[in-house]
Amino acid sequence: MEDNIGRFEEKSFSNGDVYIGNFKGILPHGNGKYTWSNGTVYEGDWIDGKMSGKGLIIWPSGAKYEGEFSGSYLHGHGTFTKSNGCVYTGGWRMDAHHGIGRKVYSNTDNYEGLWKEGIREGSGKFTWKNGSTYIGNWKKGKIDGRGIMKWFNGDVFDGCWLNGLRQGSGVYRFADGGLYIGTWSKGLKDGKGTFYPSGGKQPSLKKWCSLLNSNDNDCKVPNSRFNRSLSEKARASGGSKSSRLLSQRTSSLDANWGHQNPEGDCICRDSSSALSQTSNEGQSDVSGMSNMVFEREYMQGVLIVERIKQYSEISHNKNKRPNKFSMKQVKKNSFIGVFQDRRSHYLKLNLQLGIRYTVGKITPVPAREVRSSDFGERARIRMYFPKEGSQLTPPHCSVDFYWKDYCPMVFRNLREMFKLDAAEYMMSICGDCALKDITSPGKSGSIFFISQDDKFVIKTLKKYELKVLLNMLPKYYHHVGSYENTLITKFFGIHRITLRGGKKVRFVVMGNMFCTELHIHRRYDLKGSSQGRFTSKEKINSDATLKDLDLKYEFHMDKNLRESLFKQISLDCTFLESQHIIDYSLLLGLHFRAPENLKALVEPAGSMQRQDSLPSSDDTLKQGDQLIIPKGLLLVAHEPSSVNTTPGPHIRGNTLRAYSIGNKEVDLLLPGTARLPVQLGVNMPAQAISLVQEDKVEESEVELFEVYDVVLYMGIIDILQEYTVKKKIEHVYKSLQFDPITVSVIEPKIYAERFINFMDKKVFPETP
Repeated sequence: MEDNIGRFEEKSFSNGDVYIGNFKGILPHGNGKYTWSNGTVYEGDWIDGKMSGKGLIIWPSGAKYEGEFSGSYLHGHGTFTKSNGCVYTGGWRMDAHHGIGRKVYSNTDNYEGLWKEGIREGSGKFTWKNGSTYIGNWKKGKIDGRGIMKWFNGDVFDGCWLNGLRQGSGVYRFADGGLYIGTWSKGLKDGKGTFYPSGGKQPSLKKWCSLLNSNDNDCKVPNSRFNRSLSEKARASGGSKSSRLLSQRTSSLDANWGHQNPEGDCICRDSSSALSQTSNEGQSDVSGMSNMVFEREYMQGVLIVERIKQYSEISHNKNKRPNKFSMKQVKKNSFIGVFQDRRSHYLKLNLQLGIRYTVGKITPVPAREVRSSDFGERARIRMYFPKEGSQLTPPHCSVDFYWKDYCPMVFRNLREMFKLDAAEYMMSICGDCALKDITSPGKSGSIFFISQDDKFVIKTLKKYELKVLLNMLPKYYHHVGSYENTLITKFFGIHRITLRGGKKVRFVVMGNMFCTELHIHRRYDLKGSSQGRFTSKEKINSDATLKDLDLKYEFHMDKNLRESLFKQISLDCTFLESQHIIDYSLLLGLHFRAPENLKALVEPAGSMQRQDSLPSSDDTLKQGDQLIIPKGLLLVAHEPSSVNTTPGPHIRGNTLRAYSIGNKEVDLLLPGTARLPVQLGVNMPAQAISLVQEDKVEESEVELFEVYDVVLYMGIIDILQEYTVKKKIEHVYKSLQFDPITVSVIEPKIYAERFINFMDKKVFPETP
């Protein structure tokens, strides 16, 4: 056998293939040239019958690859040239672009940056043939994350992106020097922002950009240096496989290469193609007003409110405005005072370490029904996490701490009941990304964290709140198990961290009700009371949670949807009443569907300045014409295969039935946007009728329309205030403005009745 190793010869196969080169036994080994019967030719290195090492392969179409191979795969570093002129040079893994690489497309567009399994993923730079460029992050082949787009006309956007569209905070600089700082949703301006005309005074962007940079990954394009080493082992397979299979697979690589072409799979042909052609922001619509600043509010790209102010007035207000969340203000009644400087950072690390440990420990335990002992004092997981690590805990860069997990089997079953995968739960909270802070401490003095994917909110608890929740837990478990459509907050875990010095911090992990497919434009916390239930004007913004007296709408919905809603509200309030809970709220989120002809709703002359940035319309209504609002929502029969059924922290139970389409289960169809299943408190369509009278609207803040198509999201929150806590009795007694005869009128039954009555008469009245 040793005499046959390394021999050089020519061998013809019965199928017409020919190999000339070195052999090892009966297999090509060493250097050689293989010609398939279909005309494909490979010349280069072989190991045990497989293309491995460096080589050149040419397909009959004219496409060719020169570079590194492993196990007959394009693997390592190499250059692929397609017959239409498309060229990729860079890293490969298992026949797919992977690592750092540069691709020049047949239309002269080019991308240089990171790839993952054949698609753009990570940091990179894309240049279109018309001169537009994007530098920043990519995900699944689309612009996603922090990035800078510069259009060929000179406009520049620096901010956040999602799925190829502007999403979140950003700065838009027009070619003429105008500047807009605000927020976007699905590529359109959405929410409040400030426009600074060209030629006028403008703020420094250094602070804004540094803040954005601190919350996003580095978007610089890596140097064009490629790792030429083989990063993975060749695929294991038997050496007796026919060389004919190599020809078939390498031929299919060329035949199917269109899947890697931007003309078929990437954003440069769909959404980025449009991005490269136009910025969709129009022109900087005001010029020659050097000291003027325009505070604007948009709804899905349509300007609905504009206030004109002097730049000096804006600067003066900002300089004199107190810091709403300064440490001195919250130190007395908030946990924030405990975690100054880097302590909050350590706290988040401790949470991630503890939750990862707990979930990893309880998940392998065989599933079973919970027992009464699972709710008891001994149902705890305790662990010490020294900084240097131990036999049971990993080393970490935080401070030493003690960890306690409450009722682990109960919450493991609750997560399964809520259809939440344990691995996804850990990745969401304990993944590579840090938890995010929610800056406002709120009235309660609690601090909040939110997971990077926005699915989970983590809130600190006071000692008595922890006691209320643990006492309620057995009944809560039964209630959410019996009523899958419950509106009550979903709880996923209760934990405690004990820091050096004995300071104990308690947490609860909850589902984020507003982690939704649609953008939430307005949020309301409703209790059914009036005392102090309003938000001061200077605190109102697109992210503020408003209160009862701020609600200027009533909502009308399908008859069956309304019946289902109030049936569940009644059941949930009965449960909370049985647990002696008061002072809870309905958290309501609104997604507005802006009508296409909002421009038709003309504001009084002089109330708004130039509207050149708004799209022109030939069907603009004249003053006095009848107001007709187009429908932006459509209920259709439910089709499970047509909607996203992936469970989430806000998803509830079954799909609801609508009276309007024959009592069938329904989906909500949003033309041009999405198709969503309608569930209780999730994706519920309604019509919002504004209660604001026209003569009460200030001239500087004109609402352009009175009727809205909206999508509602809701849930019952703040369920940890127990009737037996005297200070809470007095607080609710004051807020509900009862006759001060006896405190007993604040009993949970009365609170529940008033809460339901407010929702029935004021918020969701029955359609006449």
